[in-house]
Amino acid sequence: MKIKKKFKEFIKYRQLFILSLPGVLFLFVFNYIPLYGLVLPFKDYKYDLGFWKSPWVGFNNFKFLFNNGAAWKITKNTLLINFCFIVALLVLGIGVALLINEVTKKYVKFYQTVIFFPYFLSWVVVSFILLSFLDMDKGYLNTILMKFGVSSKMWYNEPKYWPLILVISNTWKNLGYSAIIYYAGLIGINQEYYEAAELDGASGWQKIWNISIPLIRPIIVIMFLLSIGKIFYGNFDLFYNLTRDSSALYPTTDVIDTFVFRALRGSGDIGMASAAGTYQAVVGFVIVIIANFVVKKLSAEDSLF
Repeated sequence: MKIKKKFKEFIKYRQLFILSLPGVLFLFVFNYIPLYGLVLPFKDYKYDLGFWKSPWVGFNNFKFLFNNGAAWKITKNTLLINFCFIVALLVLGIGVALLINEVTKKYVKFYQTVIFFPYFLSWVVVSFILLSFLDMDKGYLNTILMKFGVSSKMWYNEPKYWPLILVISNTWKNLGYSAIIYYAGLIGINQEYYEAAELDGASGWQKIWNISIPLIRPIIVIMFLLSIGKIFYGNFDLFYNLTRDSSALYPTTDVIDTFVFRALRGSGDIGMASAAGTYQAVVGFVIVIIANFVVKKLSAEDSLF
């Protein structure tokens, strides 16, 4: 009976199933078929022996990460900098979306285009834009400092400044994307709520705090949970290109992805690199489960599952 019922549902909604078929196939081919690669972290991969015949080494590849003196440093850098990325984009993204929502409608497209444009730039391009500011001899910042009688700085040898520089750069590039998502939620709010609030004498701030933010809260929570799931992943393009792989900056900018890249480039150990990727995926999954559990306890309707 259940099979017959399911078949009737499929016939009834066949157009929707067919419409979703390309997405399902893409997900299956690129997300499920590669799962056999989960054996790589537990193997000493040999090119001549191939994928299945390479010898098993158990958790030896994971020991490389945790026995290495730099492991905890790169984990700390990854977590702290990514957390700053998440908070900055969350707060500023909502703020910019609220500002755009208050702009006269004929100027909205102009402001959307201006703030969204940096998102389309590659990190290589952004790295050269940043270099024009931080270059030792001709950078804008050093030029301004020298005009005020302050000696120029070798920014690419000063690790203490780079967590802030990275947060500013990442926010500048991705703020438009984040703001547009929240703005899409804001324009979906029924305008009658605002009209009723105006009749009751509500100020602009009161409408924001009591109508706008509460009604886009589900979007905020979803974006936060999705970001938390990637907190163990350092954007390789960002950390490698912006810092120009300067070894002097490793104490504050070296993350798991850049560390593994250098280790793989030096040793060619694919099993070790796969172990690092598995470590990131598993911990990210656990963090999402914990974060979703906390959200569900606070507000069940806003949780992902």
